[in-house]
Amino acid sequence: MTDPAMSPAAQAVLDAAVCHPVFATHKRLAVALRAAADEVVPEIDEPEWGACTDMHCDIELYTAHMRTRRKLLAIAAELEAQP
Repeated sequence: MTDPAMSPAAQAVLDAAVCHPVFATHKRLAVALRAAADEVVPEIDEPEWGACTDMHCDIELYTAHMRTRRKLLAIAAELEAQP
């Protein structure tokens, strides 16, 4: 069932979990997403950019990593906010 108050990303996650009874609630989905984010794109400290060489850090990779993490956590937060 489509909920017009949810973003397409949050709706897709909810739809995907409907057939898995263990993830029957919005809160459990949010917990699962947060755990997935921690596994796939864990929180990392920002490197010391002044000390970087091409072999030791890449600002594009770091920002892409953190952007992906923020998107997953935003979906989790939206699911947590649902009644």
